[in-house]
Amino acid sequence: MYIVDRRLNPGGKSLGNRQRFMRRAKALIRKAVHESSGERSIKDADSAGEVKLPVHGVHEPSFRRSRQGGTREYVLPGNKEYNEGDTIARPPSGGGRGGSEGSPDGDGQDEFRFALSQDEFVDLFLEDLELPDLAKRKVTDAESVSWHRAGYSVSGSPANLAVNRTVRNSLSRRIALKRPKAEEIAALEAEIALLEESQDDPEQLTALQEKLARAKRRTGIIPYIDPVDVRYRRFESRPKPIAQAVMFCLMDVSGSMTEHMKDLAKRFFVLLYIFLRRKYKHVEIVFIRHTHQAQEVDENTFFHSPETGGTVVSTALDEMIRILSERYRPEDWNIYAAQASDGDNTSSDNDRTAALLTSDILPVCQYYAYLEVGREGEHFPPGFARRHSDLWQTYSGIVASGAPMAMRKVNHRRDIFPVFRELFGRKGATAEPAEA
Repeated sequence: MYIVDRRLNPGGKSLGNRQRFMRRAKALIRKAVHESSGERSIKDADSAGEVKLPVHGVHEPSFRRSRQGGTREYVLPGNKEYNEGDTIARPPSGGGRGGSEGSPDGDGQDEFRFALSQDEFVDLFLEDLELPDLAKRKVTDAESVSWHRAGYSVSGSPANLAVNRTVRNSLSRRIALKRPKAEEIAALEAEIALLEESQDDPEQLTALQEKLARAKRRTGIIPYIDPVDVRYRRFESRPKPIAQAVMFCLMDVSGSMTEHMKDLAKRFFVLLYIFLRRKYKHVEIVFIRHTHQAQEVDENTFFHSPETGGTVVSTALDEMIRILSERYRPEDWNIYAAQASDGDNTSSDNDRTAALLTSDILPVCQYYAYLEVGREGEHFPPGFARRHSDLWQTYSGIVASGAPMAMRKVNHRRDIFPVFRELFGRKGATAEPAEA
């Protein structure tokens, strides 16, 4: 049994309680994290924040007074009618205050809110996932810096004191100023001692004594280490190459794409964006929608603006190629693309679509994912052979050639995360096309 201290504790001493709660309610928290992703924009999908948990799933044991045994005395304020030992009649049926309205799914009206940091949110979102093991990694200059040696300076921290350079400067200065050496002074003192003992040449003795006095005075004037000799190692910052990526989101917005299909596509795009943010310092998103024409738009227009018209997929690929040539050189960017469609395409456009992918897009892409979305209640009678869409058949031949491309089909939002885990849960750049 755990006793949970719910008192305010700004000192962070309740970290153990928080960790135990996260371990106990991890499944509920993970489910709440996945559900909350549909309510956020793609760029805010991995931000810290609160998630809502059902109260029945986070029930904690508590102490209460037993109704059996012991001696009890109650003080009821405001009682003017009953004395100790009186029997209180049951209220008439239908009396008393009405309870709160029940929830249709069995949960109470109140929900337990639990705050997650950004790292906790993403860790729960992307457990056991990894990028395909691709060799290509692009780098670019960004705000990250590294420090490098840049010579010496006359001021700095004692920890950066350059001892060898300081001693060398001191030696150069002493030689230039002709500071007497200790050996020279010792030789003068020895010669003076001999003359003093023999008393042979008083004049030479006097001259040597004066020379010794000048040498000692000069030694005192010219220090061994002077402040002008001191040098410190100097460092300067240089831009540090870091990895960056661009994520292209391509989606068919023709009349055949329902809101349910767009919601499925958004959930997949959110997963891919969060995943790339864990692997790259910089991730930019480009939204391209298309019918028989394609254009780059913002996120809100991409998901919510209605469109009508036919479906020509090659227009979206042409737009992607144009943007790559103008803003995202393959030499500087890691390029990822995710395409969502219901599988419709003008039959005369399939060959051109395959040619653009094979010759212009896949050679510069790290990974290309195609998600074919269907209607939620779509089902077929027993024995009915479902025909693959034109786009699925076109892409199947490309995937079979070993290109860095994957294909999956989904009909329900609960299938999005399993499909994503299937794509990125193991190493390998390619994946065979699979049925929904």
